[in-house]
Amino acid sequence: MDTSGTLDLLLMGGFLAIPILGALAMLAARAPRHVLIINFAASLAAGILSLGLAFRLSGLDAVTVADGFLRADHFSAWHLLLLTLAVFSPASLFSFSYFRNDSHMTLNGMRRFGMLWQGSLASMSLALISGNIGIMWVAIEASTLFTAFLILREGSSASLEAMWRYIIMCSVGVAFAFIGTLLFAAAAQKAGLNGSDSLLLEKIYSVKDKLNPSLAMAGFIFVLIGYGTKAGLAPMHNWLPDAHSQAPGPVSAMFSGFLLNTALYCIVRFMPIASGASVDPGRPLKLLMLLGVLSIALSSIFIFFQKDAKRMLAYCSVEHLGIIAFGYALGPVGTFAALFHTLNHSLAKTTGFFTAGMLGKKFGTNDFSAFEGAAKKYPLWGGGLAISLLALIGVAPFSVFMSEFLLVKAGIDVSAWLPTGIFLAATCVVFVRMLKHSINIVWKPAASSAMTAGHSAEAADIEGKTKNGFVAIVVVVAPLILLLVLGLWMPEFLLDFMKRAGEALWSVR
Repeated sequence: MDTSGTLDLLLMGGFLAIPILGALAMLAARAPRHVLIINFAASLAAGILSLGLAFRLSGLDAVTVADGFLRADHFSAWHLLLLTLAVFSPASLFSFSYFRNDSHMTLNGMRRFGMLWQGSLASMSLALISGNIGIMWVAIEASTLFTAFLILREGSSASLEAMWRYIIMCSVGVAFAFIGTLLFAAAAQKAGLNGSDSLLLEKIYSVKDKLNPSLAMAGFIFVLIGYGTKAGLAPMHNWLPDAHSQAPGPVSAMFSGFLLNTALYCIVRFMPIASGASVDPGRPLKLLMLLGVLSIALSSIFIFFQKDAKRMLAYCSVEHLGIIAFGYALGPVGTFAALFHTLNHSLAKTTGFFTAGMLGKKFGTNDFSAFEGAAKKYPLWGGGLAISLLALIGVAPFSVFMSEFLLVKAGIDVSAWLPTGIFLAATCVVFVRMLKHSINIVWKPAASSAMTAGHSAEAADIEGKTKNGFVAIVVVVAPLILLLVLGLWMPEFLLDFMKRAGEALWSVR
């Protein structure tokens, strides 16, 4: 193998090797904190590897190893960067604050948490770098098993129920995706591909014009429903509010910040193939548009009546995944905005779950009534939650406003008047409701139950006044600053990378 081939193999294999080595190293840890250090180091190492892959792709269309079984282009590299640097690394760092003085923080408990965390990272990474749609399906199924037991971290009956609902619904969904995968493979074989070639994404794309339209369309419908369940798209989203609200703060952030995006990634990977094979090229886009708009509309209704902060953020995830799906369903014209919104949502939602999770630990409840005036008592976490809510609803100049503006513009450009109108109406409802919560957190007098407890030594530490100050600043302040900067100015390299990611999705080159 030549030097470049060896480098590519090391890069791609590293996304599996790093989590495995990290999980094995946790077995040698002698204290819970050591497990968290290893967990963060492995997640950060995966982030550095993602940067290396991005640089490797600077002069290439794609990196392919193992005869196409592993494949990365700018579209998958973009999602890997978000997975590792915007979600897993900050969430791993946040774990130091979240689990501090936690009664569940035993050595064996932390080992289980860390190994499941690294397993989740490995499975999602494999889904993103898989050039084989069969391996992609295996990776998504594995991610369900790893992440399910992270929900059960607190050990309550409610978390147990949420875990089983998640397993049952997502397993049924992934079974649908398996049928869709088989249908695409059958269509590829009828188009002349043999053996494992019928499962390779690049090979299937090369014969998309020869695919049986009925088989390809049926396959896309099964994939859309199957992976759409895992992505939390309505009406298959019922597992999501319970799982997000019952999981520990770092896990909720990981679920919302990227687990859902991984499943949506799998759907959109099939869109160019299904569109190329269909008699009506726009039909797959219309189906995705239907689920996207339905997700936006239904979530806005549930958000309006939510009193639990984490459940509201969960329904907000349904809304924003619907918004991203709306962008992809507009075709190439909306893909850039969808990619940009994926970044913005990951940053804002992880911060929202970090802050809401910590306030929930301090007040013993996630009810918004207990969070009133929280910014006065806990400026970092209360203020961070209020600002993250403002970012999520698209208040200018945060970058969510810019990505949503670009989505509206794309919708108008392709004359998608009805979906764009529903999108605007639903987001207005969400804007009003979440703005009220943000105002109450900052300006309303603190609830009596919150006022009775003074700042303990632990609270002061969590607030960032002692040795955990750097952790708190990184996981709360830094993402909000980045959202503000990206709303005012976008670096040229970031703009170019997202454009190339969009081109890679639709051309599969």
